[in-house]
Amino acid sequence: MNNDLQKKISDAIANPQNMGELANADAVGTVGNSDCGEMLRMWVKFKDENGKKVIDRATFQSFGCETAIAVASLATELIRGKTPQEALSLKTEELAGELGPLPPMKIHCAQLVEGALRSALEPGAETKPAQPAASAGAPSLLDKFSQPQQGGMKLTFLDEKQG
Repeated sequence: MNNDLQKKISDAIANPQNMGELANADAVGTVGNSDCGEMLRMWVKFKDENGKKVIDRATFQSFGCETAIAVASLATELIRGKTPQEALSLKTEELAGELGPLPPMKIHCAQLVEGALRSALEPGAETKPAQPAASAGAPSLLDKFSQPQQGGMKLTFLDEKQG
């Protein structure tokens, strides 16, 4: 990975945007890549704007490398104000935003973010997730991945060609 990209990733990691669960989210999507062990969950909240449903806010949590976290941080900012259709029309490389083109070995990081976004926004996606835990001893995201709560969760594994 070149130094310019590494600096951009480090900058994004130093101040990640929209990290964490989103209370009262309208949709949630979860995706994992079994080859590298990365998982990412994205929460989305909508609002009505001039008669259109648009993304008001999106947040994420990730078990993944720095690049996946950086892309998720940038993507949650990028999709704000877009309709679900507009957000779904974004190409994988567009989700990486100001990071620019990712090297081949890191493209799967953007695909992970795209997969979580699709999981949240496409028809049949899980909606109305459980409220975030309030106490310090509450289950972690890993616990939630391991033991889905009632109603289940949609977990999508990317095939080897994508990841």
